[in-house]
Amino acid sequence: MIYSMTGFAAASAELDAGSLALDLRAVNHRYLDIQMRMPDELRPLEPVLREAIAAQMTRGKVECRVGFTARHAAQNPARLNQALLRQLAQWNDEVQAVLPESRSLSVADILRWNGVLESASVSGEALRTAALQVLQQVLGEFAAARGREGEKLKDFLLQRVAQIGELCVAVAPRIPAAITAYEERLAARLREAMQGGDEERLRQEITLFASKVDVDEELSRLQAHLAEMRRVLDKGGAVGKRLDFLMQELHREANTLGSKSVDAEVSRAAMEMKILIEQMREQIQNIE
Repeated sequence: MIYSMTGFAAASAELDAGSLALDLRAVNHRYLDIQMRMPDELRPLEPVLREAIAAQMTRGKVECRVGFTARHAAQNPARLNQALLRQLAQWNDEVQAVLPESRSLSVADILRWNGVLESASVSGEALRTAALQVLQQVLGEFAAARGREGEKLKDFLLQRVAQIGELCVAVAPRIPAAITAYEERLAARLREAMQGGDEERLRQEITLFASKVDVDEELSRLQAHLAEMRRVLDKGGAVGKRLDFLMQELHREANTLGSKSVDAEVSRAAMEMKILIEQMREQIQNIE
């Protein structure tokens, strides 16, 4: 499958202590660049999240946002720390035994004691497990979205490949007649310039110039590059760099075809090819 470097996916998970949310968004980039956005308390999760993302992508600028929203007090009421309560009771008894006149701890004193009231919290391991589960869900949706976009790009490219192929087929029959007409015009000008000079030399000059405007080789290479485009697109995978290289080769041949052309239709076809190649080049920048 062909994958686009552009995509977005998001998911969340509900925990006892709150809600964990994660989203991924990516745009095209020459290399893989992963940027993490998360609060400091979730920062220990960064290495494992980064590793999981890198296992799926080879290129693209990826932004991963992770957030944790603690549950509201009304939904997550505080609880008494039973262990600390027992410890306070023991301390109170010990103090009373030594200082009988001292005042016992009141309920208000106990509730103000740091740590007596505690809210449900999520452990680091539970948070890590939940984050990985959410990430796997997001990565699945992310890959599906990039795959759908990649298939659209593939169809777009194959349409342009077919159009360039049709242009090659259309101009090929015009080449012999165009070269013959060019030779006749060149011969007339040379005879006029040479004023009845050596016919053998005249023939050699015409043959030399005619070979310089023969574009059969360029057309053959164009067809070969188009065939390679189809093969690469059918193979799939991370093919963006390979396709970008083929764009350079196609543009070089189309440019040479235009510069060597001695026929208006061939020149027009070469210009049309370069437009189609540029359209493909722009879209290939989005392919992984």
